Amino acid sequence: MEVQADARVKIDVRTWIPLSILLISGGAIGWLASTALLIERFRSLQYPQESLACDISPFVSCGALFDRWQASLLGFPNPVIGVAGFVAPIVVGLALLSGARFAPWFWRTVVLGLFGAWAFVTWLFVQSAFVIGVLCPYCLVVWAATIPLWWTTVVFTMAHGQWRGAATRTLGLALKPFVVAIIVANYALIVVTIVVRFPYVFVV
Repeated sequence: MEVQADARVKIDVRTWIPLSILLISGGAIGWLASTALLIERFRSLQYPQESLACDISPFVSCGALFDRWQASLLGFPNPVIGVAGFVAPIVVGLALLSGARFAPWFWRTVVLGLFGAWAFVTWLFVQSAFVIGVLCPYCLVVWAATIPLWWTTVVFTMAHGQWRGAATRTLGLALKPFVVAIIVANYALIVVTIVVRFPYVFVV
């Protein structure tokens, strides 16, 4: 009986390894990009006349966005949210790798948090592409990290019974083989939008 129990524990640990690696890597990428953007924000305040490392062109720049209200939606620079928020998936991923297991309510909280992050970066992309007309390089990295974190975690937790109802688990199991395709489709939508809205960026 103990051997069977140990085997089940090992299988359960292996099951969560892909998600834990994604949480750690995605969280780290998002955190580094948010930190870099926050540093550039501080530099723009210290040396307002100097160009920033992320100011690549008039249409690809972070300095051009700093004075916009969308860049400080809650009254302080948006990168602060990323610097604080991306720590969470890193911690959860490390805990999973160490063998920790979480209750369904915890995973629902994580998924809701990631949905909020995904909705926020989607809104920021819409504002950048259709209202402001400038793309922020570091923001693109943050968006690229957030998208797989959201889609993979919601599908994975649905497929592994962390949400109530058999229908939810059935939907998760059905979507799990296509989660990479869903992520690619989300990326593709952003790329197509950029090409359509900023065709001059790609003219040599």
